[in-house]
Amino acid sequence: MKVLHIITGLGVGGAEQQLRLLLRHLPVRCDVVTLTNPGTVAEGITADGGRVAHLGMGGNRDLTALARLTRLVRRGRYDVVHTHLYRACVYGRLAARLAGVRTVVATEHSLGAAQIEGRPLRAGVRSLYLATERLSTATVAVSATVAQRLRDWGVPPPRIHVVPNGIEAHRFRYDSAARRAVRDRIGLPHDAFVVGGVGRLAEGKRFDILVRAVAALPGARLLVVGEGPERARLHELAGRLGAADRVLLTGACEDPPRRAVEPGLPGLLSAMDVFVSASPEEAFGLAVVEALAAGLPVLHVTCPAVDDLPPDAAPGAHRVTGTEDGIRDALRLLRAGSRTRRLPVPAAVGHYDIAHTAERLMSVYTQAHPHAEKSPRCPG
Repeated sequence: MKVLHIITGLGVGGAEQQLRLLLRHLPVRCDVVTLTNPGTVAEGITADGGRVAHLGMGGNRDLTALARLTRLVRRGRYDVVHTHLYRACVYGRLAARLAGVRTVVATEHSLGAAQIEGRPLRAGVRSLYLATERLSTATVAVSATVAQRLRDWGVPPPRIHVVPNGIEAHRFRYDSAARRAVRDRIGLPHDAFVVGGVGRLAEGKRFDILVRAVAALPGARLLVVGEGPERARLHELAGRLGAADRVLLTGACEDPPRRAVEPGLPGLLSAMDVFVSASPEEAFGLAVVEALAAGLPVLHVTCPAVDDLPPDAAPGAHRVTGTEDGIRDALRLLRAGSRTRRLPVPAAVGHYDIAHTAERLMSVYTQAHPHAEKSPRCPG
């Protein structure tokens, strides 16, 4: 079986890094096309031995890209075309059908109740998505929550398959040596109470609430891993609250890192004492699963990865209100306990092992294209 993955871009992001991780575990030959931005994740895929082509798409209305993409798909003689993220789903589904590929799979990574990939869900966006979805053989939802949203949109239930995101859980185990080394490297005192957050610095992620909550806790530090358009505003807010020296924005973190000398996300999670996800809307909540794998207590406003499982699957994860007061009060209670105490890795983490994710995705491929045989492990 030969699979082509088409994705909108390959800068550091959740869907992009999930694709790289999947490529390391899928037992088929895979190529990747990025419509735009062949960023650091593209370099990581190449470092892993994969092949990435950059289409050079000029924008959402660059219709010349459709012809180029169709030619690329046709030349590759792919058994399956698998699309990721909105623009790639729209163009990739069309290109696959024009190129004669009959098995088209799309993963819906970021569909919220009122937004998709952080953008408002307008009628035109929804209509175009549904029109091209009819060209798919299967649509993969990363959580049961997303699957229900797709059904509510009108996507036929038989075409929807839940394949949750996954992680390499062993990489996130708490490491006391990494904790000390990372805190030294980024200037965090060893005895500080450190609140952590991970994600794109976008308005919908509500890192501003987290900054306010930590600023109201004397002596607490905030470590945020991510990049995005809200970075400058968060810096300004921390300064206005008199907490500029207690709020550290590290920037984006590629995971897995391409160089062993980089601390990577596991090291940064080891440096934290509690993890908070203040986002009021998530399609999955991968960062929460990674934090649980690191043994961190987690506060979250919403997280389908946890909410879709039985309550005892993640006893260290606690739902909180998405307000400054609610998060601040929950943090105050946690700080009153042992600030360096690590929790046992919960069952939820094993449920989201990347090997299981790859197996479930292969099942979707083989159901959709039953006559194709496995080929050497992806990347090829």
